[in-house]
Amino acid sequence: MTPAGPAARRVGARRAPLLLAAGVCLLAGLDAALVLLGLPAPITSDRLPQVHGMLLVLGFAGTLVALERAVALGGRWPYLAPAALGGGGLLLLSPVDLVVPRLLLVAGATVLAVLYVRFWQRQPGPALIAQGAGAVSALGAALLWLGGLDVPRLLPWLVAFLVLTIAGERLELARVALLAPRAEPAFLACAGAVVTGVVTTLMWPATGTLLLGAALLALVAWLVVHDVARRLLRSTGLPRFSAACLLAGYAWLGLAGALWLLGGPVAGGSRYDAVVHAVFLGFVMSMIMAHAPVILPAVLRRPLPYHPGLAVAAWLLHGSLTLRVVVGDLRELRGAWQLGGALNIAAVLLFVLTAATSSVTATRRAAASSATRRPDADPVPDPDADADAVPDPDADAVPGPDADAVPGPDADADADSVPGPEADADADPVPGPDADAVPQPDADPVPAPVPADPRNDR
Repeated sequence: MTPAGPAARRVGARRAPLLLAAGVCLLAGLDAALVLLGLPAPITSDRLPQVHGMLLVLGFAGTLVALERAVALGGRWPYLAPAALGGGGLLLLSPVDLVVPRLLLVAGATVLAVLYVRFWQRQPGPALIAQGAGAVSALGAALLWLGGLDVPRLLPWLVAFLVLTIAGERLELARVALLAPRAEPAFLACAGAVVTGVVTTLMWPATGTLLLGAALLALVAWLVVHDVARRLLRSTGLPRFSAACLLAGYAWLGLAGALWLLGGPVAGGSRYDAVVHAVFLGFVMSMIMAHAPVILPAVLRRPLPYHPGLAVAAWLLHGSLTLRVVVGDLRELRGAWQLGGALNIAAVLLFVLTAATSSVTATRRAAASSATRRPDADPVPDPDADADAVPDPDADAVPGPDADAVPGPDADADADSVPGPEADADADPVPGPDADAVPQPDADPVPAPVPADPRNDR
């Protein structure tokens, strides 16, 4: 990836507080996990265990999803979604009445759903139907929690939010491989069955849970057959790492679907713990690990090269989750459950530490390499600028060499770094070498003496 110049890094710095809010929610959720495991924790409070699930699903993962979607859409108002979700997550940690953070989570999920409406207006497609249904599921979960339902009753809604969001993004990439004519209708049927099962759980929990379990198994089968991960598994480096994380995640989602299909609804106990962590650790966290080296550079304008330590963290996650779920939960061995849970937390922290170290090291190397040539001379447009802004009438009539780098009124403001809905930013685990490149500092200037024609700057 081309090193970002100072202007691009400033753009990333403005987004960093939103990512930081998600990170705080993650750390607080891991602390709450230690409390729930009955292990020593840095911070103990009565409130943390109560908000553990919503803190991690909407406060952490929801903020990440909303931030990536805001970057892809461009403009400023879309950032209200990650701001509200992240802010709601942070307020869950404060002593304020729970109604306040619950309202913020509702607001954030509402804006996220509106973002998908705007994406649909740009280019409708089956992937957006699934992702939009996921956002509506997040909104449903937030509203039901505001109305007083406990988290176990909300679990199907929270599962649908992240499963449909991720599945929709994988569909976008699978389309590149020229899907069979019946593949997309089959995908929509699976997604529709997931939504039907989720809604049914409110009125008939046993029937809805069985339907949801079967729908998840069908969706997993579709992903395994049509996702490019199976082919990438034979490659090396980042592509192989991402493919392995994807396939392992599908296996955990299939296990959760089987537990629901065979065992019916659960509201506590070891089987509930198995379903929850098979989905949110085994599937969702594995998807985050697979896509982080692609998404974070696009969002923060900082490099994140693949490092073998990322694979170590991923395999520690899946190994410890096997110990926790298969041995601890399903065989009801408390010691294995606690040890597996503690290693789950260690795996997540190792991944975060490795990713941060790799990014900082790569950024310093890029800065040193740039300093040996010359400073960036070409300004980088602000992708968060309002796309409908009226140009300054006093601006020069003849644009400079980089005039074409600024998107027009109908263009995606972040087109240089994050693809629009036709190819989601985090759908492809293997970005092109110049996927988010900014103008090179060594680019030859437009020759003079004749004033440059803007069309020649492309």
